[in-house]
Amino acid sequence: MTLQPVRPGTPTAESVVRRYLAEVASRWYGRPATRSEIDQTILDEPYDDLCGDTGVFVVATDDGAPVACAGARFLDGTAELTKVFTEPSRRGQGLGGRMLRAVEDHCRAAGMTAVRLDTRAELSEACALYERNGYVQVEPFNDDPYSDRWYAKSLRR
Repeated sequence: MTLQPVRPGTPTAESVVRRYLAEVASRWYGRPATRSEIDQTILDEPYDDLCGDTGVFVVATDDGAPVACAGARFLDGTAELTKVFTEPSRRGQGLGGRMLRAVEDHCRAAGMTAVRLDTRAELSEACALYERNGYVQVEPFNDDPYSDRWYAKSLRR
């Protein structure tokens, strides 16, 4: 298993992001998301800034196949976690925690002192992952209509 930063938009990144969006959108709609809905979400929620000085996008691959991803956008000393996903067949094996730690390490190296995120309670696996890894619920920091939970974690050691 290899965890490494990947440039957004590459075939490896697109493959895992499409699977992430398919799962999240399908849960939201209560039915399988269509290809056009996933395409529209990619247009509405670009992630091309998750590289260089503005962010990071980490992908886990197993024998070259992407199986997990996590990204962070760098915003004035605080990183915003996004696109956190582990293939369902790989959940419960510690990979999600490894992904969070990898992204947090990149955030620290970029000078970030905290990381925050928004999510939904129905994404119970994600909420449990964040709580297991030291994230605490905080007051809303945005008005995202798709979110009903907000978390944060200090990156200071």
